[in-house]
Amino acid sequence: MTTQNEKFEASEAHAYTPGLKVKKSTIVAKQRLLPIPGEVLVKEGEEVDFEKIVARAKVPGKPNVIKAADLLNIQAENLPVFMLKKEGDTVEEGEIIAKYTPFFGLIKRFVRSPVKGIIESVSDMTGQIIIREPPESVEIKAYIPGRVKEIIPNRGVIIETEAAFIQGIFGIGGERHGEICFACDSPEEILTKEKIDESMKGKIIVGGSLATLDSLIKASQVGASGIIVGGIKGIDLKGYLGYEIGVAITGQEEVPITLIITEGFGKMTMSSRVFNLLKEFEGYEAAINGATQIRAGVIRPEIIIPHKNNVMGEERSIEKGMKPGTLVRVIREPYFGKIGVVVGLPAELREIETESSVRVVEVKIDEGNIIVPRANVEIIEE
Repeated sequence: MTTQNEKFEASEAHAYTPGLKVKKSTIVAKQRLLPIPGEVLVKEGEEVDFEKIVARAKVPGKPNVIKAADLLNIQAENLPVFMLKKEGDTVEEGEIIAKYTPFFGLIKRFVRSPVKGIIESVSDMTGQIIIREPPESVEIKAYIPGRVKEIIPNRGVIIETEAAFIQGIFGIGGERHGEICFACDSPEEILTKEKIDESMKGKIIVGGSLATLDSLIKASQVGASGIIVGGIKGIDLKGYLGYEIGVAITGQEEVPITLIITEGFGKMTMSSRVFNLLKEFEGYEAAINGATQIRAGVIRPEIIIPHKNNVMGEERSIEKGMKPGTLVRVIREPYFGKIGVVVGLPAELREIETESSVRVVEVKIDEGNIIVPRANVEIIEE
């Protein structure tokens, strides 16, 4: 039976789906939290910069268990007798902490500390010694310059700033910042290693339609903070990382630069709107984060360019209704990153591979028409 809502949708061929945010000026708020309770180092209302440490905590060091009674070849209950150190004592790596020399010293058995740390326990039940390594300090930086809007006691802060805000479709690498500089003159141009030089150390390099493997390597060698580009080939990404990467969640890769892809995989001309907006802020200091999560709890790679140009009235975002003719991008496999045009919005529910019934959209891509769940596309705008 067709509901009134379905009749309306069929006649209007219109649906809503969120798109990537591309804003010239907006208020960006970032929550900066410690993984465990600790100390907040700033005050509400305080102005902070990119590198300001806003919170700090001490993470307990790793415990090291030593089977001391076995090493000394004694009964567990006798271990305390042969200890040279007691619970609470600090020890150095390699330091003798227990010894047993029977037969007038003819036999010598020692227990040495494998690490620097503190003796946490000496057990006469198990015959084991536990040495805990020194605590590690965990520090949270502001990430963006701005004003501390709110203090979260013992955990962190919320920082607010006025900034340009751009979301990408995919990225690798974590939080970094640097001055925006252009290596390409147009959104169609390919970013090659020849376009990167030593002057780009610490900067965020903006390319065009594609970043080559050689350009990623060169950017890393000169010490760039990041690259923003329209597309990248999967084989080059694998070559740079040294392993195959999934698209479910990223951001923790141990790479010297942060890479943000604005359009998708392959050679893909960067959106003129994104390219022109970045060009407008060339020379500005920006914060970037390549963290990407495609599944539940979507996280987008982001570019944040703090400024005080008072252009809030010009703010626009790519969020509007989807209808035939709308340009969209697919954000799930097997067509991840493909850009196409909506040609149909069937009113009836369709069963997908998971055996769920969902509303779908028909999209025309280069390879032909495809049918995908509406939740698997997002609107883009030129």
